Amino acid sequence: MIEQIYTYFTIETLYMWINLGVLPFWFILIVFPQSHLSRIFVTSIFPFFILSGVYIFILYKSYLIGYDFDGNFTLYLGLSELSRLFEDHLYIMIFWTHFIAINLFIGGWIVKDSQKFSINKVLMAVPINCDLFNWSNRFIFILDN
Repeated sequence: MIEQIYTYFTIETLYMWINLGVLPFWFILIVFPQSHLSRIFVTSIFPFFILSGVYIFILYKSYLIGYDFDGNFTLYLGLSELSRLFEDHLYIMIFWTHFIAINLFIGGWIVKDSQKFSINKVLMAVPINCDLFNWSNRFIFILDN
């Protein structure tokens, strides 16, 4: 069974499941930010446990194929080294998992503050959508250049 899981979760499949997996959390954050479900489920540590499991799996998979983890530190040597790192799919998946976790954390933080200060959910749609779409557009811009 473990071999079936390992062969099913390729890098492309992991990318798809990470992106689809955070959509319910974002849906709750955008549509029901003041709900009890949002307070307990989305702004808790639960989504980060899931994303950390994915991150550990990516690191394990990288270790098995002999990924050069020391080569990640060459990104500080210049822009050419940084662009070389972004050519590697495993490095992009490690970066993307970090990116999704931070983005969801910021969205949860915005919602927690809105609950704390009793801000209307219509007003919360603006910063939540800016957080969701602005960060995603920045990453696409980075990859295109």
